[in-house]
Amino acid sequence: MNVKTPAVVVEPLSALIVEPAVKAALLEDFGRGGDLTTEATIPPHAIAHGIIAAREPGRIAGIDVAAAAFRLLDPAIKFTIHVPDGADVERGEVVAVVFGAARPILSAERVALNFLGRLSGIASATEKLVKLTQGTKTKVVCTRKTTPGLRVFEKYAVRCGGGRNHRFGLDDGILIKDNHIVAAGGVKNAILAARKHAGHMVHVEIEVDGLDQLEEALVHGANTVLLDNMKPDMLREAVKRTAGRATLEASGNVTAETIAAIAATGVDLISSGAITHSAKCLDLGLDFKPL
Repeated sequence: MNVKTPAVVVEPLSALIVEPAVKAALLEDFGRGGDLTTEATIPPHAIAHGIIAAREPGRIAGIDVAAAAFRLLDPAIKFTIHVPDGADVERGEVVAVVFGAARPILSAERVALNFLGRLSGIASATEKLVKLTQGTKTKVVCTRKTTPGLRVFEKYAVRCGGGRNHRFGLDDGILIKDNHIVAAGGVKNAILAARKHAGHMVHVEIEVDGLDQLEEALVHGANTVLLDNMKPDMLREAVKRTAGRATLEASGNVTAETIAAIAATGVDLISSGAITHSAKCLDLGLDFKPL
């Protein structure tokens, strides 16, 4: 059996992260009474051979998470991966084969496909935007606009799509937003306060919506400046004025129709919340085959 070569190689998520989340999803599905349908219709010793296949083209992410759903119910289930995370799949292509006791396969099916479809959808949405920035230095990054409780999985899926991660939470970097600026009394006050509070390892980023604020941010030593909802002409001017003194991140109105023009301005990063909060699940299905 040949395993497809991934377009992007990503370090797998630790089982310490995967298993508690998958177990919680299984418990949610089992509820108080277990899988009533499967227990009522399937003999205890029945064996099944299932094929997980793509019903549309896309980028795969979450295959190990799907495997964990089956193995948590029955470690003896054999899960064979044909298309690994970070690889592209065509419509009708076999992604994985599952073989073993029919009852746990049926009981884990929806949880496995929910994770796999959701994460593959995010990877696919990311890959489309990344492809549109080819030929530029710009990197596509995600945001904190993720499903509560699933951030680490969704940010992993972004990496499978060829994108990069922004901060994971409020605790791993300072991002001064417009409301922070108002509450702090201006760009200067916000940056100076952040510098005074933060340790030497902490990165400071600030959001600006105009070139005057950009100049002020640069004077006071922001590491990264988020250029909020600026048109390409203004972004190009911002790149010129910054002249490498800070990393520039463009955000707002990022779509498949606009991203190429944004990347062409020379910004370092383009952040998109849509690749996580609005990504459509990739359509994948599990079908049993005769033994």
